Parts: sequence; C-alpha cells; structure tokens
Amino acid sequence: MNLALMEKIANAVLYEGYMLYPYRPSSVKNQQRWTFGGICPQSYSLAQGGTEAWTMQTECVVVGERPVLEVRLRFLHLIDRQVGVLVHPQEQLVPGAEPDFRVVDVLQVGERRVQAWQEATEREAGVGELPLTELINARRQIPFAFPYSRELEPVRDAAGPVIGVIVREQQPINGILEIEAAQTGDRLWKLTVRIMNLTTLDQAEMQSRDVALLRSFISTHTLFGVQRGEFVSLFDPPTAYSELVASCQNVGSWPVLVGEPEQADMLLASPIILYDYPQIAPESPGDLFDGTEIDEILTLRILTMTEEEKREMGAVDERARVLLSRTEALAREQLMSLHGTVRGMRPLGDGQ
Repeated sequence: MNLALMEKIANAVLYEGYMLYPYRPSSVKNQQRWTFGGICPQSYSLAQGGTEAWTMQTECVVVGERPVLEVRLRFLHLIDRQVGVLVHPQEQLVPGAEPDFRVVDVLQVGERRVQAWQEATEREAGVGELPLTELINARRQIPFAFPYSRELEPVRDAAGPVIGVIVREQQPINGILEIEAAQTGDRLWKLTVRIMNLTTLDQAEMQSRDVALLRSFISTHTLFGVQRGEFVSLFDPPTAYSELVASCQNVGSWPVLVGEPEQADMLLASPIILYDYPQIAPESPGDLFDGTEIDEILTLRILTMTEEEKREMGAVDERARVLLSRTEALAREQLMSLHGTVRGMRPLGDGQ
C-alpha cells in the first residue's frame, strides 16, 4: 500500500472535528467534540439501547485471480488533560510521587494560559500480505490493545518554582479487527471487515458519554490495499458488478477509491461521506480540523479574532498553536489563492 498517496486524505478524516472553529474550549462546539467515527465499548452501547455504535463494518468488492490484501485500522485514543494548582507551592516534587494539587479549568502563568482539554494519540492496528484465498470460510481476527497511562508535567512560574501540574490520563482500550472474504464468481470476491470495541466499562448503564468516549475509538477509519487485484467502486460500479456492490452492507463506513485517478488498488473506508478519489486542494495551507468549512472562510475568521480569543486558542494544544501561527504568517499571495483557482481550461467546440 502506497500510504503516501492517501496520507493527507486519511489524516484529514482522522482529525476532522478534533477542534472546531472558533477553536476555543469555551465554545459550545468544542465542548461536544468527537462526533465522527466513534466506536464505544460494547457494554455502553448495549446500555444505551444501541444508539451508540460499538462496531463498524466495511464491505467491498475485489476483482483478481489471487488477490493479496493489506488492512490498516486507524483511530484516535483520547487523553484527558487536567490542570492542577499545587496545594503547597514550595513542595519539592519527588520522582514517581504525586504532589497534592487542586484541579482547575485554567491556570494562568504570566502570559501563558494552561487549559484543561482532551488530547489524542494516533493508534493503528492491522495486517499485511493476507491472501484472500486464506479467508474463505476462515475468518481472521486480529486483537489489539493499548494500556492505561498517567503522566504529570510540572508547570513553573517565571521565577522557576513549580506552581502547578498538567495531568494526562489515558484509559485502556482493546478491540478486534475481523476480516473475512467470500469468492462470489470467477476472479470476484466480496470482502468484509468489522471493527469491535471490547473495552471493559464497569457499570456501563450509569456512565456518561464523556466517560465512554475515553474508552472509545475516535475518528475510526480503515485503509485497504490490494496486490494482484483491484477494488470496485461502490460509488459508481461497472454494470457487471452493480448487483454485488448493492449487496454490500457498510455500517458507519463509506468506502471510496483513493490515490491516483483510474487506479484501483487502494480504498479508504471513512466515517465521513466522500467521493472516489478525494483530494486536498493544493492551495490549502494546512489542517483546519473543520473540513466541512471552506479554507478561506476559516482563515479570515481566525485573522479577525481578538487578542484574547487568540490567547485562548493558543492555550488549547500544540496543534491549535501551529494553526494560529501558520494562519497569521500567511502572505497576501497565499490568502488570494484561497479565493479561487482555475483547475483546467479547454477550448470550446462548435455550438458550445
């Protein structure tokens, strides 16, 4: 799989909704994040009557004599970032021991603002060089797990003493990537991939969505590659395959062809509806994490923020700081290129 060709699209999907304009924790939109591609623990889903998904399924069609498959599952694993003020500011921090602290929403340290927030780590699981012939009547399951972690980062004032801490806590999660295939005709295959969240959540019926999200797979999507074969477009399949494509059941997943147009060896199963061969506009200066908007609109809105709003945005995390810095550094020519671009021109024929 040539991941470089699909990396920008896959990462746009991965970070869609990571933070939304106006890019500040105080905004309502950023207090209700993680709305795309969430797969919560099975126990929580059942306790909610199935309104929250605990599985994702992708089905697609492959044409080839003896195709060899590669599958890569990608998602975000949330980190709960809390901020604390030391109860005894002069206390010496001991490695491996936690000081007494009081949790606050915001800690102001001179010009720096330290903000509570939910960060995320990129996670991957998958399998490569898997012949489809090995999947006939032989479902393959790939378990994956990521452990609990808790880290403290000291916060110092301008004079050097530690006055607070940043606490990053990540809950354990585990699940299964399940793959099976059926040969439906000469050189014709139907592939099914399921993702299941089997993370333990005690007393799931009493837990809030925020608690469940910390044990969920977020912005979940799957990358597919095939050798000695091709994927069939589910958006616009050839007539010969339209009936088989129509039988594919995709749950929480929208598979589209990616890479160079007219090639069909890579597929992206996204939780966001896309067309075949989606592209990131070359004029885009970088991630805006709000792909349903237009770069020009979001850029201009960021530039018109007040200084206080920019300080709050810069306190979110490193991704927000990079976005703000990059936007403020855009040259006039870059801003103008966002306004409109001619993609191609051709002469008009007679009568056109």
